Amino acid sequence: MIAPLSPGLYIVATPIGNLGDLSPRAATILSSADVIAVEDSRVTAGLLRHIGTKRPMIPYHDHNAEGVRPGLVARMAQEAVALVSDAGTPLISDPGYKLVRDARAAGHLVVTVPGPCAAIAALTLAGLPTDRFFYLGFLPPKQHARAEAIAEVAAVRATLVLYESGPRLGATLAALAEGLGDREAAVAREITKKFEECVTGTLSKLAERYAEAPPRGEIVIVVGPPGEAPPADAETADAALMEALTRLPVSKAAGEVAKKLGLDRKELYARAMELKGQ
Repeated sequence: MIAPLSPGLYIVATPIGNLGDLSPRAATILSSADVIAVEDSRVTAGLLRHIGTKRPMIPYHDHNAEGVRPGLVARMAQEAVALVSDAGTPLISDPGYKLVRDARAAGHLVVTVPGPCAAIAALTLAGLPTDRFFYLGFLPPKQHARAEAIAEVAAVRATLVLYESGPRLGATLAALAEGLGDREAAVAREITKKFEECVTGTLSKLAERYAEAPPRGEIVIVVGPPGEAPPADAETADAALMEALTRLPVSKAAGEVAKKLGLDRKELYARAMELKGQ
């Protein structure tokens, strides 16, 4: 017999495709919860049928969250409330964090039940560096706003992960190539499903591939980090030194420019002395 759950909020990750990925712990929590907050009750009902249970559900999504949240938080004082998204880990590209924030502010128990996440799954498939990564969610749909968002992360020294829809994939890949340079990338779609695929290549090649043939399904784009910047040339170094020398003594000016441009401090010190004597 399953022990009743303590009152509070239970954040439950659900499969992103293959229902076999639902963990036994997640199935137990969903079967025992007093109520489940869901994005789409039809989707969650299918998952509950898969594990052979029925539970009360209440819609909780972008359009009703402000109105529904206070009631859910109040119920947590006496009931176990589970939170799910249609697929994957709640709070990733959805409004769930506000429910967690308010539950904590009210002093309620908050428990996470980890599991599938499309962003993490795509990183494991892409064959790109994973020691540092930056999650972008969905880029803005309009061209100018999208270009600005890409420019903001162009210098981030990490692998980038973002979600996209099939119809917009080609345009987004082209915008990424223009804004980031022709980096190595991967397009992963339908992860854990029958037609799962992960296509790798440069951003320009991937943009060309999907320009006229937008794919179906849930899509994750993974973009490799920027390469090492080329060393600054002598003219750039001299200009930086001359500017620094207007504010700092020679030693500190050389140190500042060395850190900024990634050049040898001793060589910059000698050059600064030359410039100082001119």
